[in-house]
Amino acid sequence: MIRRIDLRDADPSVDYRAAVPRADFDIEAAVPAVHAICEDVRTRGLDAIVEFGERFDGVRVDDIRVSPAAMRDALDRLDPDIRAGLEESIRRLRATCANELEQDAVTDLGPGARVTHRKVPVGRVGLYVPGGLAPLVSSVLMNVVPAQTAGVESIALASPPQKEFGGSVHPTILAACALLGVEEVYAVGGAQAIAMFAYGVGPCRRVDLVTGPGNIWVVTAKRILKGQVGIDSEAGPTEIAILADDTGNAAYVAADLISQAEHDPLAASVLVTTSERLAAEVEAELDQQVAATKHTERITTSLGGKQSGIVLVDDLEQGLEVVNAYAAEHLEIHTEDAAAWAARVRNAGAIFVGPHAPVSLGDYCAGSNHVLPTAGCACHSSGLSVRAFTKSVHVVDYSAEALADVAGHVVTLAEAEDLPGHGAAITVRSTR
Repeated sequence: MIRRIDLRDADPSVDYRAAVPRADFDIEAAVPAVHAICEDVRTRGLDAIVEFGERFDGVRVDDIRVSPAAMRDALDRLDPDIRAGLEESIRRLRATCANELEQDAVTDLGPGARVTHRKVPVGRVGLYVPGGLAPLVSSVLMNVVPAQTAGVESIALASPPQKEFGGSVHPTILAACALLGVEEVYAVGGAQAIAMFAYGVGPCRRVDLVTGPGNIWVVTAKRILKGQVGIDSEAGPTEIAILADDTGNAAYVAADLISQAEHDPLAASVLVTTSERLAAEVEAELDQQVAATKHTERITTSLGGKQSGIVLVDDLEQGLEVVNAYAAEHLEIHTEDAAAWAARVRNAGAIFVGPHAPVSLGDYCAGSNHVLPTAGCACHSSGLSVRAFTKSVHVVDYSAEALADVAGHVVTLAEAEDLPGHGAAITVRSTR
């Protein structure tokens, strides 16, 4: 079901990132079709959105904005156990987000010379919540809570219309919105939703920033419209890597590999281990557990794809090099002294330490955010947080005396760049 990649005794020059390949997720190939959708939405507006919803989601929705009454009704009908789970997840996420808030940094560089690094929330954001293979209600929380904590005053949310629910957004997603106080929700999916946010179409005003995961159509639209609107990232298929030695529990490891394979046939599940015995036991567990789970076909496709595998390494030092090169969205550490090895990880969207911190915990109730960098982008990018919904502004406050103290340096540097007007803007203040 899952292949093996043997990196034991590998040449020191081997490129570990290339040695563990990922699924094909060709954004460039999707650009022409997605560009056409975005242009159609820009030029024809709401009519284009309605037509694309009918074509791609199989249902015509003439009034794309969901009424507050429908959201309240969804919350009233929500299963009490699901509501309790959402409320606990919100409570934990709010606590970690509150600790992420950055304070203004004030630097006094001399008498009358002050620079303040001020954190300002984004004015209006558009949040995207997938609803294709599964209604990802947890993504509502992961987007809304940090935005609210950052102080964003205007939040709009879009999720695909569901034929099963008369063209409205999935009721569990609506209930979560009501629980969080989000009142502006649109039954719009795919690239057309991102274009709606970016251009301001129909009842939806233009936003400053778009966040949230999605399929290749959504990701491509975010790439095309970046600049017209801010984006969080270009997230591809989900992925898990597990670094394990012979202390790893094969049943736990197999279950965690399956948990991410369940998302998408393109999802990646990778085990990096020093133990051939554990590798064999995990293979046996996969056969048993996959046969007993619900989405067998989807999971089997994911685990059997080139993006998944069991990677054998000589020791944990080599294993650490492999997982750092791979830069997984989710990385679990199942080793002796797991915390010490986790502390040495440089590249991962989120790190889960030890046998009792599975990725599923982070997906829902750990208090961490599950919107994370994929496709190796964890080597340079971070997951969604309060910081994604704020921007920095330098406030420069100088007195006449403080300006005079540095004026000569400014004029000299302006002349060095052959920009005399810059220097004149300084000297005029001492002559008039």
